[in-house]
Amino acid sequence: MADLIVILASVTVVSLVSLIGILFVGLKEALISRILMVLIGFASGSLIGAVFFDLLPESLENVGQDIWQYVVIGIVFFFIMEKFLYWRHCHDESCQVHSFAYLNLIGDGVHNFVDGAVISANFLTSYPLGIATTLAVLFHEIPQELGDFAVLLYGGFGKKKALAYNFLSALTAVVGALATYYLASQVQGAAQLMVPFAAGGFIYVAATDLMPELHKRSQAKESLIQLLTIIAGIGLMFTLDILLPE
Repeated sequence: MADLIVILASVTVVSLVSLIGILFVGLKEALISRILMVLIGFASGSLIGAVFFDLLPESLENVGQDIWQYVVIGIVFFFIMEKFLYWRHCHDESCQVHSFAYLNLIGDGVHNFVDGAVISANFLTSYPLGIATTLAVLFHEIPQELGDFAVLLYGGFGKKKALAYNFLSALTAVVGALATYYLASQVQGAAQLMVPFAAGGFIYVAATDLMPELHKRSQAKESLIQLLTIIAGIGLMFTLDILLPE
């Protein structure tokens, strides 16, 4: 029982990082709209960085070369989901919340479930390993959750609703931790296959939804800022992966 309490405390702390968007709640809409494109560029970069410096290397190590089929399945699944959400909610062209915002929530939920499973499994192996994994996940999540919040805002969510939905998505880490605690061997094997699936989802959101939105603003100064923020997001995820490998 002591193990479970420590595991739940750890994944709860990690989940609370999703509330980092609270820093923007008090800002005026005009100010948020000016910095939103900067955050979208950062979100694009952090998603790409998470995929290529974190999720895919982890999958190659744990699953092997067979991960690519799951990446492709993830991309196709998210395409189907986006079409379904569009047909379900936006067929009359009056959609207030863009489908890519929901897709990002799904992908982030899968990713957080896996994080919770990994944290739980490592605590069951040893406390020092569990603590190290929790810290690594925590610092990786800060830039990604900031990007996720920006995606939800740009997708049409209000600030409070974006915070609430992002937090609910983060709580799947608790589900992953509990599932692994009670069904250790079976869940851990399944969770490893979910990592490349989530990677495919992140690739789809970044490449087909976020970056095309950036192309809608093509002035030289704006394009330079977009490029720098994308590089900043990628660079930060790369740096964190070097300093805090999971």
